[in-house]
Amino acid sequence: MLAVIAKFYYLCPITRPRADPARDFAPTIHPDIMELSAQNIEALRRLLETPQRRIVILSHTNPDGDAIGSSIAWAESLRRAGHTVACIVPNKYPYYLDWMSGIRDVVIFKTDSEGRAARAVEEADLIFCLDFHSLSRLDALSELIAANASAKRILIDHHLNPTEPFDLMFSHPESSSTSYLVYRLIERLWGADTVTRAQAEVLYVGMMTDTGNFSFSYITPDLFRAVAALAETGIDIPQIYNNVYNSFTEGRARLFGYVINRKMSIMRKGTVAHLSLTEEEMRRFWFQQGDSEGFVNYPLTIKKMKMSAIFVEHHDFIRVSLRSRGDVDVNLFAGRYFEGGGHRNAAGGKSFVSMAETVARFERAVEEFAAEGHL
Repeated sequence: MLAVIAKFYYLCPITRPRADPARDFAPTIHPDIMELSAQNIEALRRLLETPQRRIVILSHTNPDGDAIGSSIAWAESLRRAGHTVACIVPNKYPYYLDWMSGIRDVVIFKTDSEGRAARAVEEADLIFCLDFHSLSRLDALSELIAANASAKRILIDHHLNPTEPFDLMFSHPESSSTSYLVYRLIERLWGADTVTRAQAEVLYVGMMTDTGNFSFSYITPDLFRAVAALAETGIDIPQIYNNVYNSFTEGRARLFGYVINRKMSIMRKGTVAHLSLTEEEMRRFWFQQGDSEGFVNYPLTIKKMKMSAIFVEHHDFIRVSLRSRGDVDVNLFAGRYFEGGGHRNAAGGKSFVSMAETVARFERAVEEFAAEGHL
């Protein structure tokens, strides 16, 4: 089986979509350092022993492959355990995930004219928060969650420094993805042999996308053992790869060329780059949700590059995405300058000033960050 995994372990183009890229562009193999707390596992088991729980699974704004994959897989296991489950995301997932099994059952809060999300949250006994560590990542959906004070909240996530009070936390920044964390939870609670082919497929999407097709950091022997177990269910790995990475629109391809050719600026002697996209530019290239994912990674293919940023304009704010190599801590940078956070080598934030002011602020921040020895 390891030979099968090795066969498909190749680097995909750096422009691949990733809402939450891994920590480092060097594919370092780490020892198996993630240990799930036996006490937390037992606490979760007790919560799920009560039959017919009404459960909501939430994931973050602009949900990526890991958010969607982990949510769908976790929901299937909970339903088989006899519970009623609703998966809810704040807004639409990228179109290249439309093929995933179970995705039609995911409720999109922004376009939920029937009020299914509101009813599910209001009636929930348990609320699982997957692949995010702060309710602010839910945007307007966070108000609904705050209104249900009686539901137990359980965190399953791999981002640094959770900021909310949770009744139970599986917070593992050392995990390469939330999908891997969910796989380990299913394994501990019900056994790895309960993972169906449909679950294996969506879990593989999450593991693949959040590790850059297994090319980034926090790659462990246990991760590959999990992938081998998923492959044993009969999933078609090359087809999954094609579905995610080779299903873009012509507009996306032209947008990428435009951004790299016209909107990439390089500073500090080739060690820092930034890109930007306005709403007008996105309309010009028939932008769809997810089209700009992965763009921020591309400058890091340039020799000597240490840090990259992209600024994407929305109607009331600018989304800031940051990536870095090695010891350059963009989690620290995002928290200090853009009210954000994430991982050491992958983080994000927001800006509430104009694009020109955002870019100028970033450039000043880079110089300050470098002067302190962080670059």
